[in-house]
Amino acid sequence: MALGSRLRRLSELLTEQAGKVYGLYDIDMQPKWFPVFYALSSGEEKSITQIAVEIGHSHPSVSTIVKEMTKKGLVKESPNQTDARKNYVKLTAQGLAITEKIQDQYSDVNAAIENALHETQYNLWKAIEEWEFLLEQKDLLKRVQDEKKIRESKDVKIVSYEPQYHHAFKRLNEEWITQYFKMEEADHKSLDHAQEYILDKGGYIFIALYKGEPVGACALLKTSGKVFELAKMAVSPLAKGKGIGLLLGHAAIKKARKKGAKKLYLESNTILKPAINLYHKLGFKKVSGAPSPYERCNIQMELEL
Repeated sequence: MALGSRLRRLSELLTEQAGKVYGLYDIDMQPKWFPVFYALSSGEEKSITQIAVEIGHSHPSVSTIVKEMTKKGLVKESPNQTDARKNYVKLTAQGLAITEKIQDQYSDVNAAIENALHETQYNLWKAIEEWEFLLEQKDLLKRVQDEKKIRESKDVKIVSYEPQYHHAFKRLNEEWITQYFKMEEADHKSLDHAQEYILDKGGYIFIALYKGEPVGACALLKTSGKVFELAKMAVSPLAKGKGIGLLLGHAAIKKARKKGAKKLYLESNTILKPAINLYHKLGFKKVSGAPSPYERCNIQMELEL
């Protein structure tokens, strides 16, 4: 939890000591100016946007540094000849003089850093590169969200339907249906009479309990001997982000396989992006099936078991 603070401390320590190094070579420059200076050291003029991209800083940060360096007489800004709205920056004669004077400092600092790296068990430079790469692939927020989901999912239990869960099964589905669409006749039949329209016809209903409270549900409707329909998938908005939909999906798939099903089918609507993403994660693929009894259906998907 202190990693960010520790890195800032190291950065501040290096910056403080680097400031003293410039004095050793009689070079009047602040360490924070150096990336901009180095980007311009070839003598080429560049826009602030170009410099920001090259050194990995924000545009406002580079703009502030350029203003400070301009006051010091190291750089100058001039309007672009083809686009007067853009200012280009280049080193002044005073700035260019530093590029020659600083060469010995480059050589000595490089040798000092290389020696320091060899004295350590872990190469800090390579470790930072590795961390930057990892966080670009998957940022810290997503990593924490995943760990939170794993921890909370341990308190989720998937159980088979019992009459005591009838109200929860109906409520959870009515919540999401009425939020995006309208209740249809087929909804009322299956939600009001789950026993007759789902269970008595060879189907199954699963309830997700989080710390004992029903927060999710889904059903398996038997359409033929080898095919089941995944339906009435619902998760309470208060329980989002706990991986409950995935757990319900896996429970339904496991049951379908156990019952000898060869295929799982579902109907949904593309406006339900989290649900569609979940179905893709479970392995479902888009198909063109028979006409749906639901007005809201605009996508049909299947999973070969």
